[in-house]
Parts: sequence; C-alpha cells; structure tokens
Amino acid sequence: MTSTGVPSRSEHATGNGAVARVASPEQARDELIERAAANAPELSDLIRLYYRHVPAEEVIDDDPVDLVGAVRSNFQLAETRVPGRPVVRILNPTRAHDGWACPATVVQVITDDMPYLVDSVASELTRGGVQVQRVVHPIVVVRRDLVTGALGEVLPTADPAEPPSDAIAESWMHIEVDLLTDPHRARELETRLHTVLNDVREVVEDTGKMTGTALSLADELEASPPPLPRHEVSDGARLLRWLAADHFTFLGYRRYELVRDDPATAGEPALRAVLASGLGVLRQDSLAARSLTAGPDAGAQALSPELLVLTQASAQSSVHRSVYPYYVGVKTFDADGNVTGEHRFLGVFSTTALHEDVLDIPAVERRVRDVIHRAGFPLHSYSGQQMLEVIQNYPRTELFSVDPDTLYQTVTGVIALAERRRLRLFLRRDPYGRFFSCLVYLPRDRYTTTSRLAMQEVLIDQLGGVNLEYSARVGESALARVHFTVHTEPQRQVEPDTGHIQQLLAEAVRSWDDRMVEAVLEQGHGLGAESSSEQGQRIAAAFPEAYKEDFAAAEGLADYRRIEALKPGDLDMVFYVPRDAEAGERRFKLFLAGGRITLSDVLPMLQRMGVVVADERPYELVRDDGTECWIYDFGLRIDQATLDKLSQEDAEAVRTRFQDAFAAMWRDEAEVDGFNTLVLRAGLTWQQAAMLRAYAKYLRQAGTPYSQDYIEDAVLGHTEVATALVRLFEARFDPSLDDARREGRTEQLAGEITALIDDVTSLDADRILRSLLTLVQATLRTNYFVRDADGNPRPYLAVKLDPRAIPDLPQPRPRFEIFVYSPRVEGVHLRFGPVARGGLRWSDRREDFRTEVLGLVKAQAVKNAVIVPVGAKGGFVVKRQPAPTGDPGLDREAFLAEGIACYRMFISGLLDLTDNLSSGTVIPAPQVVRHDGDDTYLVVAADKGTASFSDIANDVSASYGFWLGDAFASGGSVGYDHKAMGITAKGAWESVKRHFRELGVDTQAQEFTVVGVGDMSGDVFGNGMLLSEHIRLVAAFDHRHVFIDPNPVAQLSYAERKRLFELPRSSWDDYDRSLISEGGGVWPRTAKSIPVSEQARVALGLPEGVTKLSPPELMKAVLLAPVDLLWNGGIGTYVKASTESHAEVGDKANDAIRVNGADLRAKVVGEGGNLGLTQRGRIEFARAGGKVNTDALDNSAGVDCSDHEVNIKILLDELVRDGRLDTGRRNELLGQMTDEVGELVLADNYAQNFVLGVSRAHAAPMVSVHARLVADLEQRGALDRALEALPSPAEFKALEKSGEGLTSPELATLLAHVKLALKEEVLASDLPTVDVLARKLPDYFPSELRERFTDAVAGHPLSREIITTVLVNEVVDGGGVSYAFRLAEETSASATDAVRAYTVVTAVYGLPALWREIQALDNVIPTHVQDAMVLESRRLLDRASRWLLTNRPQPLAVGSTISRFGPVVAALAPRVPELLKGQEAQSWAEHTERLVAHGVPEDLARRVASLLFTYALLDVTEVAELAEREDGATAGRERTHEETAELYFALSEHLDIDRMLSSVSNLERLNRWHSLARLALRDDFYSSLRAITVDVLRSADPGDGPDEKIAAWEQANSSRLGRARAALAEINRVTRLDLATLSVAARQVRSMIR
Repeated sequence: MTSTGVPSRSEHATGNGAVARVASPEQARDELIERAAANAPELSDLIRLYYRHVPAEEVIDDDPVDLVGAVRSNFQLAETRVPGRPVVRILNPTRAHDGWACPATVVQVITDDMPYLVDSVASELTRGGVQVQRVVHPIVVVRRDLVTGALGEVLPTADPAEPPSDAIAESWMHIEVDLLTDPHRARELETRLHTVLNDVREVVEDTGKMTGTALSLADELEASPPPLPRHEVSDGARLLRWLAADHFTFLGYRRYELVRDDPATAGEPALRAVLASGLGVLRQDSLAARSLTAGPDAGAQALSPELLVLTQASAQSSVHRSVYPYYVGVKTFDADGNVTGEHRFLGVFSTTALHEDVLDIPAVERRVRDVIHRAGFPLHSYSGQQMLEVIQNYPRTELFSVDPDTLYQTVTGVIALAERRRLRLFLRRDPYGRFFSCLVYLPRDRYTTTSRLAMQEVLIDQLGGVNLEYSARVGESALARVHFTVHTEPQRQVEPDTGHIQQLLAEAVRSWDDRMVEAVLEQGHGLGAESSSEQGQRIAAAFPEAYKEDFAAAEGLADYRRIEALKPGDLDMVFYVPRDAEAGERRFKLFLAGGRITLSDVLPMLQRMGVVVADERPYELVRDDGTECWIYDFGLRIDQATLDKLSQEDAEAVRTRFQDAFAAMWRDEAEVDGFNTLVLRAGLTWQQAAMLRAYAKYLRQAGTPYSQDYIEDAVLGHTEVATALVRLFEARFDPSLDDARREGRTEQLAGEITALIDDVTSLDADRILRSLLTLVQATLRTNYFVRDADGNPRPYLAVKLDPRAIPDLPQPRPRFEIFVYSPRVEGVHLRFGPVARGGLRWSDRREDFRTEVLGLVKAQAVKNAVIVPVGAKGGFVVKRQPAPTGDPGLDREAFLAEGIACYRMFISGLLDLTDNLSSGTVIPAPQVVRHDGDDTYLVVAADKGTASFSDIANDVSASYGFWLGDAFASGGSVGYDHKAMGITAKGAWESVKRHFRELGVDTQAQEFTVVGVGDMSGDVFGNGMLLSEHIRLVAAFDHRHVFIDPNPVAQLSYAERKRLFELPRSSWDDYDRSLISEGGGVWPRTAKSIPVSEQARVALGLPEGVTKLSPPELMKAVLLAPVDLLWNGGIGTYVKASTESHAEVGDKANDAIRVNGADLRAKVVGEGGNLGLTQRGRIEFARAGGKVNTDALDNSAGVDCSDHEVNIKILLDELVRDGRLDTGRRNELLGQMTDEVGELVLADNYAQNFVLGVSRAHAAPMVSVHARLVADLEQRGALDRALEALPSPAEFKALEKSGEGLTSPELATLLAHVKLALKEEVLASDLPTVDVLARKLPDYFPSELRERFTDAVAGHPLSREIITTVLVNEVVDGGGVSYAFRLAEETSASATDAVRAYTVVTAVYGLPALWREIQALDNVIPTHVQDAMVLESRRLLDRASRWLLTNRPQPLAVGSTISRFGPVVAALAPRVPELLKGQEAQSWAEHTERLVAHGVPEDLARRVASLLFTYALLDVTEVAELAEREDGATAGRERTHEETAELYFALSEHLDIDRMLSSVSNLERLNRWHSLARLALRDDFYSSLRAITVDVLRSADPGDGPDEKIAAWEQANSSRLGRARAALAEINRVTRLDLATLSVAARQVRSMIR
C-alpha cells in the first residue's frame, strides 16, 4: 500500500503475470518488457522505447497485459493531434472495458517535446491535490499530417535530438496519480493541464525573445544611460547580461508605462502594461498573469528613482517549478530623471546562480562590499571573511531583494551571535506588503521538524500569514539557518513586535532537554553529586524523541522518577485526565522495567475495565543501570453513563481504584473479564468485583444455564443491584459490626435488593440477580475480611455455603459446601455432615469440576457408610498452567509446582473457615463472622492427582495450628502407607473371594483367569495381582501399554509381577518377554495396529479370522474376555449399561474402548479402582448373571484405614499433649499397630461382603420389603432412587412379579444408605452414652491402645461418633439390610429401639459367636449353606427382637434385660433338642442331618437347627417367673425354668403348635399387610401357648411330669377344651392351611386359655 492508500503494483500483480526474481531487477524489467512486446508484435518497438527508462522496481511486478494496454492506449490517443496543440486524457482503465487495468488514475498527455513539461505537469497535479505515483515519459519521433494531425508513422529508433526533417519529436506522458472517481474533478484537472501546457509552450516559444530583450536593454543602458548614478546604471546593465548568461530561466516579460490620470487608480500614478508587449507567462493579459506582478504597479514604489526593482513575484508560476518566480524590474526615465515606465522580467534562478560567488554577481557584489566596509572590516580580514561567509550562505533570492541597511543589520547580528546557543530572528517586510522574510538562526541541534513546525505556527500567527514557504541550511556551523517567507494579504497591515516574536520562537524551539534541566532544577532534590544540568541532560538522554514530542519535560521527569524506582519485572502506572481532554477522554500510562509487552497483553485488561482503547504509544528507555524500561501511554474513552457516575466521585479515589484493579489483573490477582467494568461503572473495588465474580463462577459450577458473559451482562446492566449485593455481603460478614447492627443492616439491604430485582424487566436478568442474592444469603462464612500479620488480604476467596438454602443446586445437596476461588485455582469441598471425610482431587474438568466432585461424593458417602465420618469430597482445578518451555522434564516440574501451590491455597481456604479446638474448647475461626454453629472437624485425604500431597496438607494444617495435627490428612510420611499395606486392594479382594466362594472356587488355593485395567506399578492393581499365587493374568492394559499372556503359568507370572511391583516406576514394557506364553506380548497403545496370535484370539474369545486389531479394539477385547475375573485397578470408566450413552458416562477419553455390562464375559468383577463401571452398567452385568458389588463397597478399605489412622492420631496427639507420650514414641506406636489396623479394616470389608452375600441369597423373597425400604428412605430424604439407579415403584412390582430381587450393586447401595440413615438417628440419640453400648468403643482401636490407654480411649473427642459407627455396622451387618426397617414396620419401633433390641438378642443368644463359627467354614461348606444358617439365626433375631419390643418396657434397659434372659437361655438352649417332642423333635433332627450332610460340624448343626426353638426360652423365662410369683404368693412353691421349659415344649407338641407355626411361615408374602398378618398369627400362637403354659402350671403339682400336668389340666377344663379340640381336629384334616383357616385355629387355641 502506498502512502496515499492506493494499492502498490506488487499488491495487484497476478500469479500469471508476475515476473520471477532473477539475477537483477533490471534484467527482470528487460525480460518483462520483452514478454510484453511479444504479446503485441505490431507495437513491440514502441513498447521497448516506452519503458526503456522506467526504473526497474516500478515495473517488474506488472502484468505484461497491462504494460501493452498502457502503450496501446497512449498510441490510440496519439493517432490524431495537430502539432502545436496538446492532447490530454484522464481515465481509470479496467480489464472489462479497456482490456488492461491500473489501480490508479492514469493521466495521458501527447504534446510537442519541449523543456519544463514534466516538472510543470507534475507541479500542476500536486497543486490539484493529487499525488503522482509513477511517470512514464518517452520522447517519441513521429510523422504526422500537418493539417489534420493524423499520425502517420512512429519512428522508435529515430534520435529525438535530430529527428528526420519530415518528423517531429513528441512527448508521450503516462502519469499515474491517486485514484479519482469524481468525473467533474477529472475534467477540471484536464482543463488546468491544458492551461499549463499552453503556458509552457508560450514560455519556450518566447525564451529567445526574453533573453534578447534583456541583452538589448543592457546595451541601451550603456548606450543611453538614464540620469542616475553611474554605478547604478552600470550594475543594472551587468546584471541583465549576467542573468541572460544561463543564470536565470526567463518565464515572462512585459513592458509597463507610467500613467498619472488613470481612473482605475483614482488619479494616482501607476504602471500600466503596454499592449502586445508581453512574452511567456505574461503574454496573455489574464488574471493569472496579473497576479504574478501585482504589488509593484502602484504608489510611491512605482515613482521611486531606483533603476532596479528586485523582489519576488506575487503568485506561484505554472511553468517549471511550483515556486514564486523572481521579479526583475528595470525602470525607464525621462531626461529629468522621472520614471516613465518599467521592463519586467519573471523567472527563476538557475542552479549556477544559486551557488555563484556573491562577489561575482553584479549589483549584489557592490552591496556586499559596502556592508562589510560599513562594519569597519577589511574584506580580507578575519571578521570581513566571517561576514562574507554569512552573506555567501544568505538565501540567494533574499540577497537580491534585501536593502543594504537590513543586510547590514542581519549580517552583523549573526556575527554577534558568535556561535552562541541562542535563537535570533531577522525580520524584513516586503516593500509591497505581500510577505515577510524571516531569517531565523538557532542552535543546530534544536532544528528539527517539530521545532520548524512550531516556528511556522508562531510566524503565521504573529504575522497574519496566509501561507508559508521555507528553506533551511544546516552545515558545520553551530547555528542552523531557516528562511521563512510568510505570505500575507497586502491590504492587511501588521505591525510585528520582532522582540516578542523572537521570544516566542525561542520558546517554541527550546528543546525538551532544556526543559528537563529546568524541571530538575525546579524539583531541587535527588541531585546527588550531579548538577541540575548534568542530571537533566542524563535523564533527557534516556527518553526517545517520540516521547519528547508527546509529553512535556516536567511530566517526563515525573515518569522517569517512576521508572527509576522500578525493580526488574515491576510495574507502575498512572490513570489521568489529559490537558484539554474531551468529554470521556482519559489516558493511562504503564511503566515497566525489564521487558516490553504486546498490545494483546494489555488490551483485554483495559477493555474489560469498560473503556475503549483509542490509541497506544510505546516508548523505550534504558536506565543508567542498563535496564530496558518501557512507558506505554494508552488513550481511553469512557461511555457517558460511566462518566456521569464518575463525575460524582473524587478523582483521586477513581484513579486509585482503577490503578489497583489494573495492577491486580497484571499480577494475576484478578481475572480479566467483564466484572472489572464494575470498578468504574459501579464504583466497586476490584476485590468487591472479585467477590461477585466468585459467586458467578460458583453459579456456573452449580449448573446455571447462563454463560459467564451473560451473567456479566446482567450484573453490568443493573449496577445498583451489584453494589447493593456487595453492601449486603459486607454487612453480613464485616467483623467490625456488632450483631444488632449486622442484623438490622442485613434485613434492610435484603429488602432493598429484592425491591430492585422486582423492577428488573428481563426474566433472565431477574433469575441471575436472584441467584446471586440467594448465594449471598446462603453463605455461612467467608475469609473476605481475613488479613495476615501485615494486613494483607488472602489471595483467594473462600465462602462456606448452606446448599439446602440454594434451591437450584442439583441433588444430592450436601450439608456444607466451601467454594474457594482465585485467578489461579478454583475448588469445592462438599460435606454431608459435620463429621465428614473424603479425598481432594486435582481435577482436569475446569468447566464442571463440581459436577465431577458431586458424582464422586455420592460414591464417597456410600463408601463412608462403614466408617465414622459421613461422605465428603473436594476437588480443585489449576487455572493457569505454566507456559511450556519445550523441555518435558522442566514442564512437568513446573506443572507439579503450580499444582502444589494451588493445592496449598485450596487447603488454606478450607482452614480459614474452620474452627479450631484447644483442650476441648472451640476456638472460632479468626476474623470470620459465623452464621452457623461450631464446626471443628475437617479431614482430607488423597485422591487422583494428590496421592503424594498428604504431607503438604498437613504442613498447611500445622501452619494454622489446627487441632488435628497430621491427622488432618492421613497417609503422610507419619501415617499408614496404603500402597505398602496394600489395604485398598486387600479390601476389594474380600469381595472377590466372596464372589468366587459362591462359585465354589477358593481363590487362595485354585487357579483362575484374570484380565485387568492397570499395571504393576499401581497401588490397587499391583497389590491386587499379588493377593493370590493362583492368578493366571491373561491380559491387562493401562494408559501406556497392552499386555497379553494367553496361557500364563501362575507361579512364574506371579513372581514376575512381584518383580515389577517392586521395580520403581515400572510399566508393562518391563515385563520379561521370555516369561510370556506363546502368542503374547506387550505393545504400546500408540501403535497403529497390534497383531493378534491364534493363542491370543482364543484366550480373548475373538472370532476366527481376527489377526490384528487397533489398540482400542484390543483393549475392548480384553474387557470382554471370557475369564473368571475382571480386576479394575485403573482410572477411567470402562463399562456402562446398554441404555446409557458415552456422553452420559462423562469420560470422553475412554469412549472408544468402553463396553456394555451385558456384554461382559467375566464371571466376577472386582473394583479396586473408582468409577470403573457405571452403576447401571454394574446392574446390567449382575442381571446377566455376573458377580459384582460397587466400587464404594469393594474399595472402602482405603477410607476405613484412613479413618482409623485419623482417630488413632487424635487419641495419640491427646496423649502427647498430656505428656504421656513423646512424639517419637507416638510415631513408633503408630507404626507398630499397622498390621492390626489392617486386620480391623479388613474385618469390616469381610462383614460387609458377608451381609451382602446373605442379602443376595434371599433377595427375591425380600423384594417387596426392599421396595418399601427404598420408599421409606426416599420419603425421609435419605436417598434419591433415581440418582442411585434404584428401581422405581413400577420396576419393583415388575421384579416381584417375575420372582427377581435386587442385584448385588443395588443391595450394596441400599446397604450403605441404611447405615447412613441409621447412623444419623443413633448419633442424635442417647444410645452412644448407654454404658453397655459405650463399652464397644475400645473394640474400634488396636489392642495396644485398648489395653494401655483405656481412659484416653474413653475420652476420645469423637467417642460418640465412633460408638455409633460400631453399633450401626454391627446391627446392619448382623441383622441384615432391612432389620431395623422391618421392626419399625411391625412394631413401630424407632431405630434406637431396634439397636437396643439387637444388642440384647445377640448377647442373650450369643449370635456373634455363632456367626463367627459359620464364617470359619468359608471354602469348607457351600456358601448357600452358610447363608441359610445365617438366615436361620436372623429368624431368631427378628422374632426375639419383636418379642422384646412387644413384651418388655420401652426403651429396653439393655444391661438388665441381658442379665435377666441371658443366663436362662445359656442354660437351657443346649437342652432344647432334648426337650422337643414329637414332630418338633423330628423336624430338628432332620434339619441337623441336612446341615451335617453339607459338611457342617455336628455341634454347630445341632445348635443352628435348634435356634428357632430356643426363641421359646424368652416365654419360658417370663412364664417361670410369673408362675413362681403366683405360686410363691399362695403356696410357697418354686417353679424352675427347666420345669417350665419341659411343660412348654410338651404343650407345643400336644397342641400341634409347631405345625401351625410352620403353616404360618409358608403363607404367601404378597404385600406388607400379608406379612403383618403372618406376624400377628404367629404372635397369637406363641401368646396362646405361653398363656396355656401359665394356666397349666397354676393347676399342676411341681413334682408331676409334663404329661401328668397336661392331663390334669385337660381334665379340669374338659368341657371348654373339648369344643376347641373338635375344631382343631377338623382343621388338622385340611392338607394346606391358609390364612383364614389358621386364623380360626389361632382363635380355637386362644379359647383354651382360662
């Protein structure tokens, strides 16, 4: 692009026409011309002539087509031209219309060749306001018809200097100028060019005449001199000859005569042109010609008796150069010496004349000598030569015009300057009032374009100028000379004050450096050893010229002081209103040391402040210490609304606020977004804006449908609401406010904000603003006002929220939530209770990390069902990753360092809002206003990305003096190393072992095949694959490799896996290939394809013909392999349900390899890792016959171990604080207990799998109970069945109809939620303080602590929570998932009643010992037999619990009840088989035989078979005591429990009660009411039997046997018993007893009671 905005030639060059660059541009030009000539053979010679002298760089990018077109167009114009007349054409050629194109407007001229053409035409174009871009000007010799002007022939080879006699030389011009699209302007320009060309012709035609006239006039002066001094006449004649001798280009001549009575001059004498005397430009008596000589024609000047008139013309010349021609007038006189007329010559001095020695110029030479002589200096003296040198350098035209006095004053004045650094003005007024000649001498270094322009402004202003010309001379002298000619209007008289003008000029050219010296002097401090001049010059030298042009020196000094104070990398700034600023105009300066910035760095920051950046001016400085510094000055525009707001504020406050906000963005303390606009528009500080931004970020994480930009628009559109929200937030949390003021202010502001939002018209804006208001009101705590010891705020904002007060949050909603925000990190911590625990994850999901954490916390809540704390989870994202260096190692280190820094910040944000404990006393979080109760329990754990961060978290905790010490984050350097313990894998392996036992496989003794996800360097995968030496690992993959071993040898592969596990940072690539079976191998996942051997194909169950697969296809095949176990120890979700999409899974990285649960061919899935399967995927797999639990249940050992560690550390730290342990011994003891802690944890895993296995065993008959249990939990808000993928009511009915129950994954989820709900109820009760139950607390801890520190264990700060956890685990694991729920249904018992009943029954009947005996038979007897025995014990548990809740005072006195019934049951239970009679005895014997047949030890079989019969011992105890009381009161007889038991069982057989009870058990369980009916019937039979026993005992002799007692009773009640006996006999004849029949039977039995 050219400077005029017209595209350059190269920009229009086409690919076809562009000439390739060759050896030189000239060669390229010549080749291009030849190509053009070849395209037009008929014009080839003319083309070569046309472009021969065109500079190569102007043509080499042209298309040959356009070159030919230009020549042809010019040729066509030249086809007709009458000699002596020019032809001019202006056009804008296009390919479509003209066959050639040019990006500029083309001016074509054909005229006779003559001098001055090009200069004159170019000058006229410039005067017309168009810029010339290219000129092609060949001289072409042609033959023409002299009459018609028709072109006859072009002679390209003819010499234009000597054309043939019948030919003429013509000037063909092709001039390209700025594009003209206005046709009127083009026509006007064409007319003016015709005029100029005519002027040139006239000048050229008359040049000889004008020269001759000058010479003849010289001769005439000498021959007939006028009556003037001889030297004046002589000088005049010699001057004319000198001019004619090529020192003057004559442009015009005319003779004038003096008239005295011309009416046009009102009778005043004046000069008038003599007709037909004009030559050249004065040939015509036109207005233009007159303007050239206006001025000297009238008045006293015309009559003055001087021979010569030497001055400038009054207008610019149209010929030659666009300058004011020089005017040489020679007056004529009569004999008396009176002026009679004048000869006038116009022209320009030639180059020779301009450089001629002044002593060789006639007339001038005399004036020069006179001036030097007048000064009193000999010409050849030093001073004389000085004066001569000044005159030699005098502007030549001015030298001719100046009068001697002015010349003398000027020259002597210049000499007087004596090279001094000062400015001097010499002013001369034109005698005719047309201009002022201004000679300015000034120090050379002060002459710049800027200073010249400044002087021009002064002169134009002070002299009333209309335009100005200048010439400058800067030589070796210390002074520069500038000659200004200021043209004025003659009629306007100005009386200039030369001294004042000189002063203004001096000020105008006074350098910036000079002003800097003055500024330093005025400032007067910080000079040190320097003088003000030295320091000022030093500082001035540091600034670039561009800065000096834009800013005053005083401002520069202030800026330099800022720069001087900067350290490398520092920043300073100033936001200011410039002088003479327009409305809304502001400027902003940045000062940086140590490097420059780009506009893209700063522009977004300023734009997000709500200003428009209009311009930017950068200035580079280098300080004395060599530091590169930069000043950036930005022009800003502020909108009117913001301007109105700012006008009401203190300017200094606005400046500070703006600068603080920008500095915060620059230092990465604030993000660059639209919230920063609030700083100016709403008058907020950047910290206040950041607070609103944080809430907006939280809204995005909470799932709002609005983008951040949209939220910003809503806030910025309602700044009054934004400021009110800030006031509300600060009122709620400002620690300086008392509670009364806070409450009043908060209530008032909340009302105001609600009213403001009510007035908002946009529905979206309304929702956004109300959401922000909700968040502020739901905030419980914040660290917004927390300051460190130096008074600095936190670099992050943490807010604690009550999610239940935020209606738009997705379910499930945690109890507490902390959101931490900063420009570097964002994180969220979700807790489902005051005592909660879970890991903190380094998330990579910046857009929805809360969604990720919420998904994880659901699993965590389920996983935590077995431990003391409820579920919690946290996650953070690193928002500003370090810039890559290209070195992978350094990049990893930098990335990790930033992650750790963000982790520390996140942890600090959590601790800022957490209360502390000291000796049991709560210490509220400092500088934090609390809108909730005490909150002291905060425990975190490792998770994805933070596995090695526990020590870091504990270090942060220690810096806060947090009471938990290194229990804050388990697994640190002083803690339990989960990988070394293998605890997570071992816990999951308990699930695997249980699944395989159900399949009849002992994993610790029998070989089985496995595929897996992970590698041996991983904790869960590596440890898991070493838990049995009988594993045959067929295939596995991780994020790097795929491993295939089609036919592994168990022992050898186990040893190799062990080697890899112990090898630091191993991978599958380290596996010894020689140990891999034939057809196997290890391949990188980056391979294009992987070969599949026949052995691998068979092992993976692939179709025949498969010989190779891509890595994703092969990994998919591994997942679908027909093996015994799929072991997941990796990260990612690999199995979903067929009804789920990959997008719903939310793990895009594994979309290509993920499979459906129904397609898995493994028999068992073990989930050592998290989220390996979706819950629906698990259910689908289980419905297809697979064995799987949930990840939460399988890998819960990790959290269980950490929970034990935390609680043990809390206990040990109390001992350390009390001085009973030192830190070293504390750490030793912690390590010594590792194995026992592992055993305690694995016991929980075993117990959970045990209860889950039993639940699976009778899931189908229990489906209706489970449906009601799920409904109950959902109704209480303890479960969301949709979130947990549990069946809907309709789906439960379908399961019941098809005879199916819940799958293991569903039961595992239900199990967890039952435990969580039960824990909540128990913890809220007094149960944990019941002495009998509190005794369970020590069982949680290792034996060393139980035995050595009994008192400390009892005083554990979390004793209630631990006791509750132990109780709930025992009750649910022992009683089953629905135990407490069924008791509530059947007896309206509370959860605590159920726990009491469970505790009593299990203690009375010794059930825990029984269960341990059954569990000891793992891999000895089939699991279904074990499950059946457990279910039998639960029948006893259920019946006994109901009995206690129905027949004993409530709440149960646990200890006394156990004491009352325990001894009786313990004594009689072993004898029950002997006491049984008839059918009951036979039933017991058959049951015992079946159990023994399955391998159950006989003693255990006898006991299990008799369990339900021992239920009667509760009645026996009651009956015996009741009978004893009655008999003792009357006869003093003693009734033993043994006697009562004998009678009880004898009556049961006699009345056939066992058959009735068995029939009741066989009734259908259609719904809850059927179940309750069954229970009522059973209770009726038992109640009747108990009452009859009492009745019999009342009337019997203690010495009689059971049969005698019964006989005596029947005899005594024969009438009544006869009727009942008859009815029962009839009933006994019915084969199958239904509900109605049994109801009648129960009534008949009841009728036997007296």
